[in-house]
Amino acid sequence: MAVSVAHGSMIDMPLVTVGDPGNVADPATNYGTVPYVYQIGEYDVTVGQYCQFLNAVAATDTYGLYSPKMAPGPVNDFRTLGIVQNGNSGSYTYSVAGSDSQAANCPIFNVSWGDAARFVNWLQNGQPTGAEGPGTTESGTYNLNGGTSNSALMKVSRSTTGNWVLPTVNEWYKAAYYSGGGTNAGYWLYPTQSNTPPSNLLSTTGTNNANFSDPNSGGASDPLDFLTPVGAFAASPGRYGTYDQGGNVDQWNETVYGGTARGFGGGAYDSAVGTLLSESIAGGTDPAFADGGLGFRVAYVPEPASLWLLVAGATLFFLKRHRFITKDKE
Repeated sequence: MAVSVAHGSMIDMPLVTVGDPGNVADPATNYGTVPYVYQIGEYDVTVGQYCQFLNAVAATDTYGLYSPKMAPGPVNDFRTLGIVQNGNSGSYTYSVAGSDSQAANCPIFNVSWGDAARFVNWLQNGQPTGAEGPGTTESGTYNLNGGTSNSALMKVSRSTTGNWVLPTVNEWYKAAYYSGGGTNAGYWLYPTQSNTPPSNLLSTTGTNNANFSDPNSGGASDPLDFLTPVGAFAASPGRYGTYDQGGNVDQWNETVYGGTARGFGGGAYDSAVGTLLSESIAGGTDPAFADGGLGFRVAYVPEPASLWLLVAGATLFFLKRHRFITKDKE
């Protein structure tokens, strides 16, 4: 069951609970063990949610939380949805734009790892309104201190007092692939509770469907807008109730790979079905990198101070298995 976290006009962040604490790792990858109960976003962070974030903190946009590549049109492969920036620095406003009536409910894209971490800080700080800085985007779960370069973002770590977080690769992987119902229940190959490759047919009733590129059907599930609204594949959730952990957009995670990359995975609308496989999650790229097929989801860890030592100890072992992915920058 999803739990919505919202207050007044604040962003509603539906979360699902990931139980079965102390589950075994996936023997095929060594990922997925998490020793505690936590919550993770039912959906990816959406265009509408990110737009509200920009309107709260980015009147000047000191740290480049908005990219022109978020706008509809030729800058993002001619898709007909996105966010536009209006006005001048110091008084910028932002609005969801495009001809797609479901634009606000599609996942945000073209965000860097730093953008995602700043969104998390904003949640941790109670969704305040004010300039980008301490107490809004630069402190909270992640002490960013104005860092936007790859080297600066690689030095950032999760605070032991942060509740809102970017999921680690293990937190993300468990929510996506673990079969649930016990501590040795096994893992699915795909995050649609299936060991069979899904179809990319846009269906609310199909039980194994996701938005990826299938050359036999002409590409993405929606050949016009590429992205699909979060939760559109309503009968294809993961075991704990997450949607779109496979396809639509790849998603950032918190994990550091080799000291030079941050994790992402899950596959995207322009990726082949093989990128949705559990074995494909162990990838990383520059944390300052942004791409039209790259977004994120958030997680909520109720008692991080008491759990962090467990996480840190496990990380050293699981990060022995990794690979690196470098995407060409647009």
